[in-house]
Amino acid sequence: QVQLVESGGGLGQAGGSLRLSCAASGRTFSTYRMAWFRQAPGKEREFVASFSWSGDNTYYSDSVKGRFTISRDNAKNTVYLQMNGLKPEDTAVYYCAARSYLSAGYRRSADYDYWGRGTQVTVSS
Repeated sequence: QVQLVESGGGLGQAGGSLRLSCAASGRTFSTYRMAWFRQAPGKEREFVASFSWSGDNTYYSDSVKGRFTISRDNAKNTVYLQMNGLKPEDTAVYYCAARSYLSAGYRRSADYDYWGRGTQVTVSS
């Protein structure tokens, strides 16, 4: 089992920055890929960013590319999402996700088998 706990959400201003953290514990050595998703009220959960622990491929959604950066601290088993240039449409609950098996997919919720409980990000205009 892998446990994921997000933190760092809160209220931000348009044009500002926030950094989210996802602390992983348990069988973290068994995970192959990590990701951030988000879900706004009344909308489906959507992909934000993802990377593989091997470091060979990192992906971003078009809506955050150039503004958000996903990174990790292997020693701390922590994944980060640095969010710059915030926009009101970034308002959502942000979820950390992990996958414990090899697969080519990375963009769908179904591509991941472990999830955190989420952290709220609200961006004011």
